[in-house]
Amino acid sequence: MADEAEASPSPPSSPVQVVIANFNNLSPKQKMAGGAALALAIALLVGVWLWTQQPEYSVLFSSIDEKDGGAIITALQQQNIPFRVENGGATILVPSQRANELRLTMASQGLPRGGSIGFELLDNEKLGQSQFHEQVNYQRALEGELARTIQSIGSVAGARVHLAIPKQTAFLRDEQKPTASVVLALRPGRKLEPAQVAGIVNLVAASVPELPPDQVSVIDQNGNLLARPPKNNGAQLDDTQLDYVHNVEAGYIDRIQTILTPMLGSNNFRAQVMADVDFDNAEQTSETYKPNPAPNTAIRSQQTAENISNNPGPVGVPGALSNQPPVPATAPITNPAVPASAPQSGPAAVPLNSSKTATTNYELDKTVQHVKRAVGQVKRLSVALVVNHRAEKDAKGNVKAVALTEDEVQKITAIVREAVGYDEKRGDTINVTNTAFTEDAKAEDLALPWYKDPEIIAMLKEGARWLALALVVLIVYKKVIKPLLKSVAPPEPEKPEEEDESMEPAMANEGEGEAGDGLDIPPEVLELELAKMSYEKKLTRARDLAQKDPRAVAQLIKEWLGGGGGERH
Repeated sequence: MADEAEASPSPPSSPVQVVIANFNNLSPKQKMAGGAALALAIALLVGVWLWTQQPEYSVLFSSIDEKDGGAIITALQQQNIPFRVENGGATILVPSQRANELRLTMASQGLPRGGSIGFELLDNEKLGQSQFHEQVNYQRALEGELARTIQSIGSVAGARVHLAIPKQTAFLRDEQKPTASVVLALRPGRKLEPAQVAGIVNLVAASVPELPPDQVSVIDQNGNLLARPPKNNGAQLDDTQLDYVHNVEAGYIDRIQTILTPMLGSNNFRAQVMADVDFDNAEQTSETYKPNPAPNTAIRSQQTAENISNNPGPVGVPGALSNQPPVPATAPITNPAVPASAPQSGPAAVPLNSSKTATTNYELDKTVQHVKRAVGQVKRLSVALVVNHRAEKDAKGNVKAVALTEDEVQKITAIVREAVGYDEKRGDTINVTNTAFTEDAKAEDLALPWYKDPEIIAMLKEGARWLALALVVLIVYKKVIKPLLKSVAPPEPEKPEEEDESMEPAMANEGEGEAGDGLDIPPEVLELELAKMSYEKKLTRARDLAQKDPRAVAQLIKEWLGGGGGERH
């Protein structure tokens, strides 16, 4: 028995040795299948991990030309930054977390240049270049710098500037002013405000000597004229006048809302105002005279003339005959004698002819009036007001809509009249209508649902990545790692208490089997169990076994002694 015990291999004493022994006991097919499954699981885990760690890409630059795109890609490759190219090379994408940093870095390098050449064109001036080439290069550089400046506006994706600078002349009558044209490529869904267009016009005008702002034309990529030259005829309203009308109407609407909100609620009425504003610039001069001055009107000047004469006036029949003296008569007198009137003398003489003339000038009642009408006066107002039905509860507590009474409508109309300054003489009108509002008019129904919120969608995508990674790890562990561990790993060690209790029947069975009671315990199992026990536990087990079954112990010792004695003989 000692020879057999020495020939049989000793059981492994550590878990690592047990794993190695179990792995060696596997067949070659099982080893290949286990290795392939383990390699596939590792590849799957690494792939999912790389997928979850893949960064999200955002646009670095878009709508760029090929020259700028090549320079940007070269700069990214030098910094070992991943990138993507889309839209035929017109759009470059980089990781989202580094997009802002890279834009600043590229801007410090002067990228993108936008396909325009600035004042760096003058750095390559050649010796002996003609004055014409110098002027052309300066104009090209100025156009490029203006285009770059205009592209810095958020709504502008690209810009081209064309300057027409005439040649200077010494003759004033032949002098021409320069002109400029600007073509803008706006970003999708963007538009320029009038103030921004005016800023571009003044920017170009201030950059070119003697260029008036009204000689700068600005159009967009669709050919729409953005900068309109001023018109002197005044036949068309400009943007300032339209803004003024809008502000006037908004002011009246604000008055109506302020006074009706406490009464009806902010969501129970809608008001609109149309204002007819007079933008005519008129001047009037009038001079008025009253036809009949008052009795107490002051006398300005008075002149009186009186003429008295004693000479008799002409007598007789008017004609040449009566105006000549008579001739001496040669025949008997046929004409009646004209009595001679002797001149009177003395104080009692009566004048024969007198005249009197009087002229009186009064002060004039004159009124001179010079009137200049103010621009922007309201000629007429039209107010439209829609009021929702009043909500009331019936006897059962249900809420229902009830129309307003005629007195309530009249009361609202009177309040609106006072709020807008109603004037019947100028033709103002106010129309108040009471009707039930529809549910579609509520603002909360028009809000974006939560599942369409971009922030929530981004959070769900990020969570889905980590959930997929966790699910793959769980599947690999359950289906691959755990079965492999069960096939090659040693059994878990039992607790000391359980180990002590389980060894008692084993030792008892061992003694009984060796005593010849028919029980058969494999020696490998017994050696494995004994290898797990310490020397003190083995000694304690032997003492307990000797006390419980002394016969079996004596028989065992007799066999040991008998075997030993036979070897000595």
